Amino acid sequence: MPMLPDFRLETYFSRWEFTARYHLTASDAQTLPMMELLALADDEGRERWETLQLGYTETYGSAVLRQAIASTYDNIGAEHVVCFAGASEAIYLAMQALLDSGDHAVVLTPNYQTAETTPLSICAVTGVALRAEDEWALDVDAIESALRPNTRLVSVNFPNNPTGAIPEETAWRRLAQLCEDRGIVLFSDEVYRGLELAPQKPAAQAADLSATALSLNVMSKAYGLPGLRIGWIACRDRVVLDRLERAKHYTSICNSAPSEILAIIALRARERILARNRAIVSANLPVFDAFFARFHDLFDWRPPQGSCVAFPGYVGDEGVEAMCTELVEQEGVLLLPASIYRSALTTTPTDRFRVGIGRHDPAEALDHWGTWLDKRR
Repeated sequence: MPMLPDFRLETYFSRWEFTARYHLTASDAQTLPMMELLALADDEGRERWETLQLGYTETYGSAVLRQAIASTYDNIGAEHVVCFAGASEAIYLAMQALLDSGDHAVVLTPNYQTAETTPLSICAVTGVALRAEDEWALDVDAIESALRPNTRLVSVNFPNNPTGAIPEETAWRRLAQLCEDRGIVLFSDEVYRGLELAPQKPAAQAADLSATALSLNVMSKAYGLPGLRIGWIACRDRVVLDRLERAKHYTSICNSAPSEILAIIALRARERILARNRAIVSANLPVFDAFFARFHDLFDWRPPQGSCVAFPGYVGDEGVEAMCTELVEQEGVLLLPASIYRSALTTTPTDRFRVGIGRHDPAEALDHWGTWLDKRR
């Protein structure tokens, strides 16, 4: 396999994520302290934690964990789930398991970089761009136009990272049916599902809609528990699941036993955790609305429909790359500039940046940012 290119986001984070004073571009919701998570455990979950043996776990993930995951779907059972060390391992191995050199894939942009670089290392890939002028809407006609006789996979990410967009239900169901009718695998990254704000409703999960689709999820984003490193793929195709399990034998082999128990506890308390995280986003939105209204001449701000990240535009004379660089160097406020989301497949916006709205108390970071902007006027 060819060497993959540098992962721009992770390279940028390796420089700034733990040194910047204000992480204002976090892609996950505010995490729970261990004490608070354990306080959510039922009696059986607490007993599992206290009697845990630190041995190997099942490659597929424990039956109890997979049942807890399956309970978050309508048409998925525990036998339809395979667990991974986070979402990145799942994406990487799914592309390896599903694609061959003679295949073709379609990938939406902007995206989480590995969604395009991994398939590009295997086969031909066509990009279909979400567009700001269309409010980042899913364009099924554009995807259909990109299909070829050898298209094997369509990869999408909704609620979208970095835009926070969610698909209109009719278009979403049409895409699932289109892929199933054409014998194409729909690979759906759904890691922000559960953070949709009223009046938005969560789109149906791809694995519920289609027996051939794959739904990716993880404890990291909507649940705000990235340190667990527990992700999964749900799919009703047993052959695909077995291929994924065999591929995992070459990487993590199995998940962390303590993380599996903690994920079970969190999934059983799913509604409380997601309601908590939606409340944080809801409380933060007016704060961000007020900030961007104050600097309306510099920013094109649209709140996300269904995640804790957004992708505003910046129209200042120096450009978004300089703004992000100087802001973190001078004030310690970390944002992700547009170049992190550039694509080899499509034109992507050059005036955008990712901001995170899922963490407690963003006001201090916004105050430093605002003071810095005032000084430059």
